[in-house]
Amino acid sequence: MKLSNRRIQRERKIQLSMTSMIDVVFLLLIFFITTASFVRTERNLESAIRVKSASAAAADLQPAIVEVVPGDSGYVYKLGQRELTDPQELSHLLRQFDNKAEGAFVRVSDGAPFRMAAAAVQACKTAGFTAVSYIPLGAGP
Repeated sequence: MKLSNRRIQRERKIQLSMTSMIDVVFLLLIFFITTASFVRTERNLESAIRVKSASAAAADLQPAIVEVVPGDSGYVYKLGQRELTDPQELSHLLRQFDNKAEGAFVRVSDGAPFRMAAAAVQACKTAGFTAVSYIPLGAGP
């Protein structure tokens, strides 16, 4: 007695429905086409690095650094090589800087009076600097 009919199994052919596979392929194709059109290539992106012209003066590249350091007769404001004692004079001198958008730095040594540190920060703000950074120093300049 035969339990299975091998002849019937040989005559059966495997049939795959291609309709669903074509649908999936087209959906993937549409997805990749639409997402690829919104992505900007890296070469079209703007660089965050700005190049300054060669004709720029060296003073334009120097940041404004105000130091409150011990001087001959107490603490003084030091801006470059100049030593000042009056905050109004410091503010007047800081107004002459052209690179106000880059900000100013106030470096204060330990032991300096708080009023002088606050006056240096206020002088930078009064001169028109957009950002003022306070940097505490050690015991010496």
